[in-house]
Amino acid sequence: MKYILASVVFLASCTQIKRRPAVENHSDSTAATAITKHSFSSIINTDSASPAALVKYSETLIGTPYLYGSANPEQGFDCSGFITYVFNHFNITVPRSSIDFTNVADEVPLQQSKPGDLILFTGTDSTERSVGHMGIIISNDSIQTLFIHSTSGKANGVTITPLNDYYRGRFVKVIRVFSQKKS
Repeated sequence: MKYILASVVFLASCTQIKRRPAVENHSDSTAATAITKHSFSSIINTDSASPAALVKYSETLIGTPYLYGSANPEQGFDCSGFITYVFNHFNITVPRSSIDFTNVADEVPLQQSKPGDLILFTGTDSTERSVGHMGIIISNDSIQTLFIHSTSGKANGVTITPLNDYYRGRFVKVIRVFSQKKS
């Protein structure tokens, strides 16, 4: 086990990993998770944008249709394709799949979330607690949290949605990829 983990650390330090290493099947999942989080944190460089610029740009994509497996605005986006496209616009490399965000960046309490933070949800089967959907928080005040995402639901495509009872039931966590210093 130590050799496998050392190999993952070596790979993370020698290459830019774009996808999370497949370490879930190893018995020491805590150590594997720490390596995974560290690996992604070290490659996500948000110096090229501010959360406000990211949110503003994401809003220009409202109305883009939903298309499973796509990160192409001319065809449509799935949820993680939308996130990937928005972040890549600012030359910020992020995972392509929503589940790959599970152990990326720092978790923050929902009440302390800020525009530009990512909000993670289960897939449509909320009894399955793994991440299957995501969006970008665009506002959070004492009254309401709003997020932008690409949905296959009623809105069908990139839209702004309030954190309502349906999404609260699917809520997993909020992660912050921008440092506290940026606004």
